[in-house]
Amino acid sequence: MTDHDNDDVPRTFRQADVEQTLLGEEAKYSRDQVAERAGVDLERAQQLWVAMGFPTDPDPDVVMYTDADVDALKLITTMVDTNVVEKSMEVAVARTLGQSMSRLAEWQVGVVNSYIATRIADAEAASESDRDAIRAEARVIAAETVPSIEQLQNYVWRRHLAAASGRALAVDASGDTRNVVAVGFADMVGYTSLTRRLDVDALTSLLEEFESVATGIIARGHGSVVKNVGDEVMFQAATAADAARIALHLHEAFDDRDDVPALRVGIAVGPALARFGDLYGSVVNIAARLTSNAHPGTVLVDSETADALAGQDEFYLKSLRPLRVRGFSKLRTYALRWNKQREASPPS
Repeated sequence: MTDHDNDDVPRTFRQADVEQTLLGEEAKYSRDQVAERAGVDLERAQQLWVAMGFPTDPDPDVVMYTDADVDALKLITTMVDTNVVEKSMEVAVARTLGQSMSRLAEWQVGVVNSYIATRIADAEAASESDRDAIRAEARVIAAETVPSIEQLQNYVWRRHLAAASGRALAVDASGDTRNVVAVGFADMVGYTSLTRRLDVDALTSLLEEFESVATGIIARGHGSVVKNVGDEVMFQAATAADAARIALHLHEAFDDRDDVPALRVGIAVGPALARFGDLYGSVVNIAARLTSNAHPGTVLVDSETADALAGQDEFYLKSLRPLRVRGFSKLRTYALRWNKQREASPPS
């Protein structure tokens, strides 16, 4: 099959061309050679490679590694050898980094490929030589885009690193952080049934609008997004008051909108384990349970949140019947809304 036999498929490079262009060099080492050059035993090198999400070849003589792979192995093992990362956490660090970068790479490729696909679609009526020229142009643009994305990615990462460092209260040698935080979930009601009625473009627009608006409100409200999972956003804030304002402003942002379903939000306050960008602990489970039990357009909070908000005139709390949920006996809950005596102002 020739390249021309696949004119209907927007291909930019053969796989080998893509790898060489993005990695900046040809593969020249086998797995034994890369481990030897990095000064790492083969089993450890393969374990780290797989943890980062990269495939391995059963043939030990296959040449698939570069000098950059040697350097990467040296970097992570040096962090362990100098006690920056505990040996027991080495694979977890590699796995978390690999998962995060994999998702980012999938999005970035999608952005570039969308441009390439559009350019090729625009040239359907063009001659074969014109289509070849467009493919060549697309290859150049894709290659030139990578350094820009890399530079922007590094800037955003450093900004988030600075913000996360400022929020950290206590960091132990394993990289785990334990402190009391307010954890919240906000999800779109009826999302599952909605996905059956929407096409891909409409669903993409819905999720983009939800994530964009929610992220802006959370950031302006002095919180941070922990993760987005489809129709749901998980966020954290240093105080119950910040989390409460975020929750209520989220509802205000999506009230009376036909293009986005109603939201329901749950907030809990308590100690949480921060591990590799995620939060764990009963406070997370309580917030999730509150969210799933909240009615559309409402905010449910636990007793710890209610206690922290007591006496603050901007909020009104109504005690509700305890919830019977799995894992928690008679979970005390409160409905949260703005105090009608106060005109709520948007987060600055």
